[in-house]
Amino acid sequence: MKIFLKTEDEIDLMRRANRLVGATLAELGRNIKPGVTTLQLDKIADEFIRDHGATPTFKNFPNPFGEPYPASICTSVNDIVVHGIPSDKVVLKDGDIISIDCGTLLDGYNGDSCYTFAVGEISSEVSKLLEVTKKSLYLGIEQAVAGKHVGDIGAAVQEYCEECGYGVVRELTGHGIGKEMHEAPQVPNYGSKGNGVMLKAGMCIAIEPMITMGDRKIWMLPDKWSIITRDRKPAAHFEHTIAIRKGKAEILSTFEEIENH
Repeated sequence: MKIFLKTEDEIDLMRRANRLVGATLAELGRNIKPGVTTLQLDKIADEFIRDHGATPTFKNFPNPFGEPYPASICTSVNDIVVHGIPSDKVVLKDGDIISIDCGTLLDGYNGDSCYTFAVGEISSEVSKLLEVTKKSLYLGIEQAVAGKHVGDIGAAVQEYCEECGYGVVRELTGHGIGKEMHEAPQVPNYGSKGNGVMLKAGMCIAIEPMITMGDRKIWMLPDKWSIITRDRKPAAHFEHTIAIRKGKAEILSTFEEIENH
């Protein structure tokens, strides 16, 4: 697959799409509390995205089996790593964590970001998992500069998370992003320094550590979307879309509004 370098105008459009993702996640954060269903959150996200002139990228996005995704966001609770389908049967309770992955298509360009939220009071153990996963994202981003390699990003995430005693999911990766939600290259959360595709200024990628409290092994549920940890221990997922620059990556998505409310 061809890797597309973006112009400054294109990066500007991607920044706008990604800022909208950040605003959507912040809006969802304001509504996350015990008693809320994941389907209610999906409706809030869908309305918010469309009210801002964009469309939810995930809606009807096909899986490898050709089946369209039925919702506008992914709501992965506790031991679901990614791609949890919103449902009126999944009611959030105190002590849960929920990873919300969100994508928008605005003026022809995609935004993509994920944040793992605590529901009420969570245990210190689970809180540490969230802290480490989020820090690993920023360690990966530090390596995402022109002249480095995709392997440098993965190595930074893997080394830190494994040092902290956590599992790093191998089967799911970050990705290039632009006019399409998934473009080349793949961006794994593990790897060797200096290996893989060389990063060039103008590349836009989504970096998204998916980290497990226990073993890194995963299953797919019968819905053919939800990915769950085999040992049923919690998993966390944080994601930013970034533009590769010389010297320092530019983060196009944002957690600011989520964390300042």
